[in-house]
This record gives sequence, C-alpha cells and structure tokens, in this order.
Amino acid sequence: MDSYQPEEAERWPALEAVLRYRDRVRDELRASFDEVERIGADDVLAENGRVYQLVIEHELMHHETLLYMMQRLERGLLKKPLGIPGYRTGAGAAPGRAVIPAGEAELGANWDEVPFGWDNEFPATTVSVGEFEVDTTSVRNRDWLEFIAGGGYQRQELWDPESWAWKERNRVGHPAFWRRDGGSWRYLALFDDLPLDSVADWPVYVSWAEAGAYARFRGRSLPSEAQFHRACEGVAWGDPASGNFDFQNWAAVPVGSHGAPSTDGVLDLVGNGWEWTSSRFGPFPGFRPWARTYPGYSSDFFDERHYVLLGASWATDRALVRRSFRNWFQPHYPYVFAKFRTVDGPR
Repeated sequence: MDSYQPEEAERWPALEAVLRYRDRVRDELRASFDEVERIGADDVLAENGRVYQLVIEHELMHHETLLYMMQRLERGLLKKPLGIPGYRTGAGAAPGRAVIPAGEAELGANWDEVPFGWDNEFPATTVSVGEFEVDTTSVRNRDWLEFIAGGGYQRQELWDPESWAWKERNRVGHPAFWRRDGGSWRYLALFDDLPLDSVADWPVYVSWAEAGAYARFRGRSLPSEAQFHRACEGVAWGDPASGNFDFQNWAAVPVGSHGAPSTDGVLDLVGNGWEWTSSRFGPFPGFRPWARTYPGYSSDFFDERHYVLLGASWATDRALVRRSFRNWFQPHYPYVFAKFRTVDGPR
C-alpha cells in the first residue's frame, strides 16, 4: 500500500472520541493563558504567546487538508453554502518564458524577521543560482490534455521507476480532480462538476510524479526551491492583491489573472495552487527543532521521501502566506491543490 494512504477506516477513532479530544484540547488551551504569560520570559514556546500561534497555524493547515478530502466526496454528499463566489472562467494570461538572471536566493528566515515560523523555516540560508528560464504561468488544464494526447501516461521514459510503478499499480491515467463523462472530461471543483473546457485555463493540479513526467515531456524540469525564490523577486507576500489565496475564490482562477507579476514578469507565484519543486524537504544549515513539545514536526519528514511546495493555494489562510513558509508532500500524493511550472537551465 502506498504510504500516503490512511489506515483502514475501522481503525480510526469513533466520532465521539474525536469530539471529546477536540473539546479537551480547547479547554486546556483556555486554561493555560495565565501559565503561559508567567513563563514567557524563560520559555521560547511561551514567549509572546508563540504556542498559540503554533496551534492556530497547524489548525489552519488542516482546514485546507480537510478540503482535499471534501473535494473527493460524492457530489450528493456536499451542499454548497450560500455566499460562495461564482467560478471565474475564460482565458488566462498568455503563456510565456522569463529569463531569471544568475544571483543569490534567500531561503527561510532569521528568528527575528518573522513574528512566527516553524522550525524548518530557520535559519535563513543563501544559495547561489545560475541563470535559468521559467514559465511565466503555471501549466494549465489545456496543456495537460496535450500530455494525455501525446501518450504521457503510457511513455515509461517520462517517469522515474518508482513513479511508473505507482502509476501502473494505481491505474493513474488522469489528474485526480478530473473524471471521464462519455467522450468528454469533467472537472471536480469543491462543490460542482464543471466541463473541463470551461476551466481549461485553470492550473492543473497533479502529483509531483505527474508534474515531473510532464516536465520531461516538454524537455524541461521542475524548478528547485532556490530557483522558485529567485523567480519571486518583487512579489508582495501576504498581500491579497498578489494572488488567489485566503478564500478570495473557492477554486482556482484562470492562470495569471489575479495579482501582479514578479520583477521578471512571472505570474501566480503566490496563490492559485501550491507549486511543486524538485527539492527534497530537508533542514537548512543550523536547523534546530525549537518547539520542545513538537520536536518531530519537521524532522520526522526529513526522509528523502517528501518534496517542497511553495506559494499558496486558494484555500490557504493568509496567516500562512509568507516567503519563508515551506509545505511538503510525498511524490505520489495526488490530492493537494498543487500546480507547477517548468524551467530550463542550471539548478
């Protein structure tokens, strides 16, 4: 069984047990206010109420994870809430390529630069990056139709051996949020099935394995973490005007249609979908697990089996949209709201 899949459902806790656990955690948090304030000067977790930011951000992450699950439910099990904005369809920005000059990329942050950060964000590290060329927009659903028509899922040379075995074993032949309807494709949005033609210029959401196969199909590669940050020069992180995040839309929007470009003309680097990179998730030099109650938050995943994603999706809370924030998933996990773009040039 692939490691991203859960245990059998009958081994999960009963609903009543989950709710009791939720209520107990909330009660204990509320009861801790005075103690946290008392020890704040001597405990990094209590300092400035940092533990509460840890709790809040972790819950916000799992709000998004819950939506991955909801989007896979049978349509009859979902009821669309009132007030959800309509879908933005139509044409996206014209595709293009931007040359990013050689230079330095700063990854992560220093402790005094951000009000809060997870241990894998520290300390800041500087990496030299050679000149490279990058897509100005992310790969869109219409592009993926070309991959399918070109035999992308049948051409073994496009896949690394482990990903090919995963694809064959699980009979993967299209993105997880697509489905066949006779002779046409439908797109599974959170609450609706949409004709794929109507969202052809939305970014395609795929696994890292699929993204890598597509990049090879085009004779290119996925950007590294450092290349992504080089391309982000001039991006206003956290500003709602800079991208489709924080539930401004409850779905993707046409690529390049929300937010200003980077200094070098690259669009959608923040929002509209997390972006896969070629970089394995690992520590920066000088890493330390500062949260003594959660020492394995990051280090449990420094296993060469997880890849870094950057940016944000439409379902990412604004609190998580900062330059140093790093997301990570395994290469065959297909349900993330994750897009990608391709690069040419040195890594």
